Amino acid sequence: MIGKSETEIIVSNFISDFNKLIKLRLTLTVVFSASICFLMGSKVQGDVNWFNWIILTIGGFLVTAAANGFNEIIEKDLDGLMKRTMDRPIPSGKMTTGQALGLSLIMGILGTYLLVRLNFPTGVLSVFSIFLYAFVYTPMKRKSPIAVFIGAFPGALPPLIGYFAAFNEPKVSWIPIILFLIQFVWQFPHFWAIAWVLDEDYKRAGFRLLPSTKQDGTSALLILISTIILVPVSLMPTIYLMPSGQAFAGNSYALIALLDGLFFVWQAIQLYKKREASFAKKLMYTSFIYLPLMQLTLLFDFVLK
Repeated sequence: MIGKSETEIIVSNFISDFNKLIKLRLTLTVVFSASICFLMGSKVQGDVNWFNWIILTIGGFLVTAAANGFNEIIEKDLDGLMKRTMDRPIPSGKMTTGQALGLSLIMGILGTYLLVRLNFPTGVLSVFSIFLYAFVYTPMKRKSPIAVFIGAFPGALPPLIGYFAAFNEPKVSWIPIILFLIQFVWQFPHFWAIAWVLDEDYKRAGFRLLPSTKQDGTSALLILISTIILVPVSLMPTIYLMPSGQAFAGNSYALIALLDGLFFVWQAIQLYKKREASFAKKLMYTSFIYLPLMQLTLLFDFVLK
């Protein structure tokens, strides 16, 4: 009979391996984005259905976890070549490909079922997101830097999924499109900063994610340009008028979006001037804070009107 302490070790190891398989922090970030946008959609509709919010949160978690699982299955051999990923469950031998596939399929099917229960477009967008991320973006990473552009689409779908999930019959409007665009543009400086920091490790696996495939002036310039573009895009909610004639976002959001955006640009300028990994790391950390700050500010600014 297995003793209690040994059982706890087995459970603890499984949880640790499972968290690495689904990229827990990334999964939680995606779910956070979808949940915030669900609340914005609920505000537009006039009421928050908290039961549906729970379904979205659970379903979104499972679908995102499944996409990350498929990603690691496809890249298992490449993960074994990189220092930061060689301890993931499949390349390290702690989990078989079959086990990872089984878990990912169960999570994907169950998550999609939950999201389809909210409404059909939400379920379709979720399946589309899994397909793009796992089966288009993932193999493209070794072929061309355009992979970042392709990956930006599934990466920006959580706001759409979350917003549409708030409605019984979703209708396309400028609000979800604006939420999509902010997250879409944000991903370029975010992923390119990560690619700069991890360039040496990525090269071991043959990943080509920097715009020029090198840590050079061209890549630094395009990173800077993308942060500059993000500033006016982030201010779009202050321009769009609701049917009531009131702007989607007010002055408090505009001020924070402008200051946060300019700080993001300043960090990118430093990287362009210095072209050192330490400055790319600062830009990367700034990107981690930027998106949730913008979404929370927009939510509170919108809800408190």
